[in-house]
Amino acid sequence: MNETLNTSAKFAARDTIDSLPDGASWDEVLYRLYIRQKIESGLATAESSRLVGTDTVREQWNQARNAS
Repeated sequence: MNETLNTSAKFAARDTIDSLPDGASWDEVLYRLYIRQKIESGLATAESSRLVGTDTVREQWNQARNAS
């Protein structure tokens, strides 16, 4: 999937659209493009190590909940 992250948005859009059946609706096309963008964005975030671990999230949640 790293290869996908390095491709242009135009190529990724064409690849996504080409994978759809010929009778795909506009809604389906737009949905698939949206989902692909979200997945690639998430993968880029994961690769750049900007993720927060579950334990950290739970700790921050508990602190915020106890502060109110």
